Order: sequence, then C-alpha cells, then structure tokens
Amino acid sequence: MASRAVQGRDAGVPNNRRALGDIGNIVGEINGKCNVKDGISGKPVLHVTRPVTRSFGAQLLANEKVTASNGSGIDKQAGAVNKQRRNSKPKDIPPAIVEVKDDTDDEEVTIVEPVPKAKGIRNRSGQAATRKLKPQTLTATLTARSEAFCGGFDAEMAEAEDLLPNIDIGDLDNQLAVVEYVEDIYKFYRKIEGMSCVPDYMPTQVEINEKMRAILIDWLIEVHYKFELMPETLYLTTNLADRYLSIEPVSRRNLQLVGVTAMLLASKYEEIWAPEINDFVCISDRAYTKQQIISMEKIMLNKLKFHLTVPTPYVFVVRYLKAADSDKEMENLVFFLIELSLLQYVTIKFTPSLLSAGAVYTARCTLKKDPIWNDLLKRHTGYSEADLMECARLMVTFHQNSADNKLKVVHKKYSAPQFDSVALLSPAKLPA
Repeated sequence: MASRAVQGRDAGVPNNRRALGDIGNIVGEINGKCNVKDGISGKPVLHVTRPVTRSFGAQLLANEKVTASNGSGIDKQAGAVNKQRRNSKPKDIPPAIVEVKDDTDDEEVTIVEPVPKAKGIRNRSGQAATRKLKPQTLTATLTARSEAFCGGFDAEMAEAEDLLPNIDIGDLDNQLAVVEYVEDIYKFYRKIEGMSCVPDYMPTQVEINEKMRAILIDWLIEVHYKFELMPETLYLTTNLADRYLSIEPVSRRNLQLVGVTAMLLASKYEEIWAPEINDFVCISDRAYTKQQIISMEKIMLNKLKFHLTVPTPYVFVVRYLKAADSDKEMENLVFFLIELSLLQYVTIKFTPSLLSAGAVYTARCTLKKDPIWNDLLKRHTGYSEADLMECARLMVTFHQNSADNKLKVVHKKYSAPQFDSVALLSPAKLPA
C-alpha cells in the first residue's frame, strides 16, 4: 500500500525505495520462535501468522477453546475474536495476562489484567467498580492495635491532666511565653540537664579545695550584685566555672581568674550590655591584666568546646514558681536558698531541676504553705516529696548557718527590705 501511494504521488519518478522490513511485531516463522504463555495456566500457545496486539493477545489467551494441540482451531478462533474486537468497545475485553517474548531481541510486553470487581461498589455509571480490597496483613493488624492502645493511653493521661489547673492560661496572649511550646521546651531541658552536671572533681585539684571554691562563689555573687546583672548570668557563671574546674587543674593563684573569666563569658551570653574587661580588671583589684583575661577566655572556650547553652537552676525555678502560684516573698526566699546552695560544693551532685524543686519545697515549708506539695507541682517538677527530702534538709541547714557563716554576702543581700528580708525568716521545719 505504501508503494502504491508513492507511485500515485510521484508518477514518472524512479522508485528507489523498498518496503519496510520486519520490526519485531510479527509472530511466526519469519521472526523465529516466539514464546506466548498463558498468564493463568502457564501453557505455551501455538504460533500464529498475524500481528499480536495487546488486546488481541488478551482475548486469544482468555478463550477457553484455544488448546495447544489444535493449530487450526487457533486460526478460526482468532478470526472470530478479531471480528468481535472490531465490533466491541474496550470495556468488553476480558481480563487476562499475556507475556510476549521474542528470542531474537529479548523484548517483553506484559499486560496486567484488571482488578476483580468488588461487590457492592459502584462507579459513576452505575457499574461495579474494579477496585481491589487489600488483604489485612499481620503487621497492619499489630500496628492498628498499637495505635489504638497508645491513643487510649494518651487519652487517659490527657484526661487526668485536664483535672489540674493550667498554669499558662494567663499567658495565652503573651507571645514571649510561647505557651504552645513551653511544655516541650521543659521536656527537652530535663532530657539534657545532665550536661550541666559535673562529677566530684576536687580530688583531681591539687592546690584548691572546697573552701576556696566557696570563697570564689561568694565573691562572684557580690560582683554580680554590684554590676546589677541578670539572675541568669550568676547561674551560668557558676556552671562554667565548675565545668572548667572539673576538666582542668587550676592553681590557687589563677582560681579567681577562672571566676572572672566565667562571669565575662556568661555576661556576653546573657546580658544586653555586658561589662567590659576593664571593669573586671578593676573589680579584681588589678590582680590580672586585660591580656590575661583574654587568654583565659580563649582557653576556657576551647576546653568547654564553646558549649555555653546549658539548662541552669534558674531555667527550672521560674517554671516551678509559676506552678506554685508564688508571690514575691516566696520568689525571693527560693532564690536565697539556691544561692546559699551554690556556695556549697556538696550540692553539685544535684541536677539543676532537683535543686530548683528542692528550693521551692523548702520555701513552702518555711512559709508554712498548705499543702506543701501538691499534684500540680509534682506534675511540673516530676519529683515527689521523698525525692526532694535530701536536698531540702541541706537547704534548711544552710539557712540555719547563714547568719553565723563567715561568707555573709548572700545573707546580707537577702536581709535587705528590697528582698523582703527573707534571710531573717525562721528556717523551715520539714515534715518527718
């Protein structure tokens, strides 16, 4: 047909073209042996001398009358099926799977049968839909049961927590309170607070002892108060100094230099307007030069690997005071107890959250709050009264000895009226 069209269009012009050759779509002896397998039974089908299309192959293999032993029956059935294919719509094609493979070029064509019709499911035309329902596997069953259990457990926990008052309800309009994330933030703090803790490092220090450390912290509290720095700066200063002393032996002469440098780093981290190095040179009575402080700053940062972001007791105490519905007097008393604890080397074994919760518990005992510890405080702190008893006993002892202690900076500071003179209150009497 192609040659006739060419001759009619280009009459009188020599025809040097030749007809197209085999393109690999003829099944028969010309292309060699073809393997046409039944998608259901896997039996080979005899060769035919006509092109095998996708629809024709599907119809051919779906017909039950096609057998491997009757070659003439194949031609007759093929003619009937081909006629039916021309007169029928594509939706009438029966389902089948056919794989046509040519041994010469290893070309495969796979036709996947339509999904069996699901009962009771209709499409837009009203006919049965061809969507196949997936079988329920064991993994899916176990996953569904696990999700159902966890969901029920979470629902029970949420229902139990709903009975407690929401301490953040007053800050819903305060963007700085980040009410949406505050619970997650404190969960993260509790998770990483171990990074703030230090081991018992005094045995590794040759020239300094616990008393020298207490003198240093007492002096730093006084410097912090005179410079009118933020409360966060004091707690971070103590943390940086302890962490550095836990990994590096320090001479007695350089102990104050470590404290000055720790406060300089904490001020740069926490303050908007940090004190200058010359201010620390003057406050230390020029015991160290500006260059010495800068050199120690570099050494400390490298030893601490520039890790300054750690949760300190201040981070937790502000949250616990909120849960305790504290007033100004309780707030000052809690900070008084914590600063007394910073002086004592024995308290480094407590985590920041435990130290803060112990201070709140001791302050409530001192002010004779009833109840001393409730479910709301237990939920937000994560500690029971039994967990806090050891820390609370130490704080009561510190309070009792603060007036007679040689290190009087903390007692003098919190005896002032601006701090409600909480240092003058009678120490707490803990429950038996």
